[in-house]
Amino acid sequence: MTNDTPRESAAGTANAITREELHHRQLDLRFYKRSDGLYEVVAQMMDTKSHPFKLQLRDEPVPPGSPIHNMIMTMVVDEFLEVKDIKAEMKATPFGVCLGAQNTLSGVIGLKIGPGWTKKTKELLGGSASCTHLMELLGPMATTAFQGIAPQRMQAVDRPENEHMRVGKVNSCFAYAEHREVIAQLWPDLYKPKTEPAAE
Repeated sequence: MTNDTPRESAAGTANAITREELHHRQLDLRFYKRSDGLYEVVAQMMDTKSHPFKLQLRDEPVPPGSPIHNMIMTMVVDEFLEVKDIKAEMKATPFGVCLGAQNTLSGVIGLKIGPGWTKKTKELLGGSASCTHLMELLGPMATTAFQGIAPQRMQAVDRPENEHMRVGKVNSCFAYAEHREVIAQLWPDLYKPKTEPAAE
């Protein structure tokens, strides 16, 4: 859809503001369990515009709805989220030379998704070392992997020998703040009530 009907303002009164869609970026991320015990994270990114778009070094504009970017990246990880393989398929790119970026990802193999992931992948693939969009996909691919492996991790976190996993969850996000009811209910021994500043 390229046009919207008039929208209401914050005050609730109708105004004459309308919208025209100019750009559409679609991201699709999926997590798979393989028959060999490994896992795959698959990400696809597609950019389209609602109007003809003239790319540099091209004679004809890209028609409305035709992809400017269309790339698929597949990352294989184990149960510990260590990268075992990674590959990219670039079906649509602004320049033909962009296809060479498909062969720049091997440095990610052996890295483990976790703290420092974004910094490490930027060091490996940032700037002219690779494709900006492939590098950016590694962020949501990492969080998709965490979500995909979550059922196995949630079973493991409550085992007595895995206190380090519970400690690692505390203060890792808003809900897991040490003073909130989630921690109080799940792991009372790690709960720390929030102290109010003393009145003067």
